[in-house]
Amino acid sequence: MTGHSILDVIGGTPAVWLDRMVAARGLDGRILAKLDYLNPGFSKKDRAALGIIELAETQGALHPGQTVVELTSGNMGTGLAIVCGQKGYPFVAVMSRGNSVERARMMIALGAEVILVDQIAGSVPGQVSGADLAEVDRVAQQIVAERGAFRADQFHHVGNAQAHFETTAAEIWADSAGTVTAFADFAGSGGTFGGTVAGLRAKKAQVRGYVVEPEGAAALSGKDVTHADHPIQGGGYSMATLDFLRDTPVDGYLSVTGEVSRDIARALAREEGIFGGFSAGANVAAALELLAGPEKGGVVAVVICDSGLKYLSTDLWD
Repeated sequence: MTGHSILDVIGGTPAVWLDRMVAARGLDGRILAKLDYLNPGFSKKDRAALGIIELAETQGALHPGQTVVELTSGNMGTGLAIVCGQKGYPFVAVMSRGNSVERARMMIALGAEVILVDQIAGSVPGQVSGADLAEVDRVAQQIVAERGAFRADQFHHVGNAQAHFETTAAEIWADSAGTVTAFADFAGSGGTFGGTVAGLRAKKAQVRGYVVEPEGAAALSGKDVTHADHPIQGGGYSMATLDFLRDTPVDGYLSVTGEVSRDIARALAREEGIFGGFSAGANVAAALELLAGPEKGGVVAVVICDSGLKYLSTDLWD
């Protein structure tokens, strides 16, 4: 495929069957890994970034040359830096200092202005909590007001989930030759889960959807938050509700520890040659758990959300 710009090659990522990992653990079934870390910005968020900006243009909510602002753990910010750079919109990324430094450096290299927000007292570097995110959101709102900017608003803008409905779901269905029985996803904004599950169910109503959360911060499942800080960047913000899950029934919730996510991400690299990040480890860990339980004999699809290159300064690869 040859694009007229980098935007034309967002999406259409390959997928891989994780048969080695499944067989090594004596499980019955298959896992399909959608390699979205091979998007131009090295994450699945490129899809949502393009979806939000193009829908805002269509609706007249974003004007030529207007500044775009969004909070980010780094992945959405990278996607928006690419999209806005190509379309001529100045972009301001607002990010917690608790996220890995590689993300900020990449956004700056792509032309973004990056504003780093200090973590709240008691927060652990590398472990961004819901309270940290709330402070980032406060700063983002302030910048939007000061600059008359367009807020990309990934937690609420319909372009996020719509992008996954139209592209991720359709690709996974085709990649699996229509055999997918379930989809599991680590919840950040919820856009990937909500859009992909809705898209897969449009193909086959019986497809089940499972939300993955960090152990101790599984607020979406209704559990008490006992450990809001965790190393799985990009989600698990202890939010009890997410807009993109309201109209998408959830068939089950799974919680994974940071340690398990780390171990499975490392195993994914060694056993399958897939160099993903923390959330990739969480998603694959959840899929393995599902094959050992309610999805035994089924086909579970997951997204490899971002690249392990974004975590070289963390303990993921120590």
